[in-house]
Amino acid sequence: MEPTARQSFNAGFSSEKYQQFLQQLNAGQPAGAGFRVAETPVFLPADFTNRLLEAGNQIIQTLLQPDFKTLTERAIPDKWRVANENDHPHFIALDFGVCKDTDGNIVPKLIELQGFPSLYGFQVKLADTYREVFDISDEWTVYFNDLDKDGYLNLLKKTLLGPYQPDEVALMDVNAPKQKTAIDFNLTQQYLGIAVISSSDLKQQGSQLFYTVNGKDKRIRRIYNRLIFDEVDQAENPFDGMVDLRQQLDVEWITHPNWFYRISKFTMPYLQGEAIPKTYFLHELKEPPADLEHYVLKPLFSFAGQGVIIDVTLADIKAITDPENWVLQEKVNYEPVVQAPDGGVKAEIRLLYLWPDGDSAPTLAINLARLSRGKMIGVRYNKDFDWVGGTIAFTPAKT
Repeated sequence: MEPTARQSFNAGFSSEKYQQFLQQLNAGQPAGAGFRVAETPVFLPADFTNRLLEAGNQIIQTLLQPDFKTLTERAIPDKWRVANENDHPHFIALDFGVCKDTDGNIVPKLIELQGFPSLYGFQVKLADTYREVFDISDEWTVYFNDLDKDGYLNLLKKTLLGPYQPDEVALMDVNAPKQKTAIDFNLTQQYLGIAVISSSDLKQQGSQLFYTVNGKDKRIRRIYNRLIFDEVDQAENPFDGMVDLRQQLDVEWITHPNWFYRISKFTMPYLQGEAIPKTYFLHELKEPPADLEHYVLKPLFSFAGQGVIIDVTLADIKAITDPENWVLQEKVNYEPVVQAPDGGVKAEIRLLYLWPDGDSAPTLAINLARLSRGKMIGVRYNKDFDWVGGTIAFTPAKT
């Protein structure tokens, strides 16, 4: 997007350098990235960065409203309601499409938001590798709020560990070593020293949880939760043979699973601002918009784009048997602003916030970006393309 940086990067790019980049990125990792990493980062100009930050700040103010938990109580499915919820999420992710407004300005438009962690470890290594292999100058940064790499890792450590020792905190997911994001788990372990475990590794004694290390049981004080309940919702009793994580347990959640539902597509109808597409709860919609072709239909309780109906018809709406669990959202048209050697590529920027206990508000810390040539953003929709996939955005170090 920033033309000078883009021209310089493209001029120095080669397939051989990209292969060197991938080898360096995956070096020393038990598992390489389980998803496609793009050939290029994104370079955001100062004016777009400022628009992005302003949009993010407006959304955060809504999330900080004292009645936010009351507004979002219905978002949590009874089946997945977990005990011991805390008063704020430790992670917030805001996804913005890079679009063009009616005046021709490049602007951010909110796509989705999550009260759930993303690739907070991997993005550090990704940025370092892009910078080293492609010789990106220090005039560009991937961090916000005057953070550098050390400051960011200290904030991540404060968020994840709190008052505990690293071996008292465990990153947990379903079959963690086999997840596509396992490289992020491993890097987080390397940066902070915490354990990485699968949900099946948990042992329960009374209300306390343990994992085994070097033949000894170690108590878990905090769970860095990476488990999405959709992934275990495969049976009548999804926790059969494992610890039921919904019960009262003497453990702290970073972040508590209920926030995955509270800060989600469910939140979209409550947001306002130029960067927010019109969004309606389907059961509250008295009459569908006349320009229905400009909307998408999204299930509230799904992830990774599953179940989304892009080309909506009245028949689609009438076929929904649980309209309270769906939203109708104005389409966001991505502008192909990233110049690949063979044309434009669409981009999405995810702002990643950290909110450690004791802080009055979340801190925008780092970002994630995704490039796409397909109909939707996401790896599964961009098979067989190049210059697509996961990446990161560099912004001017001083904006």
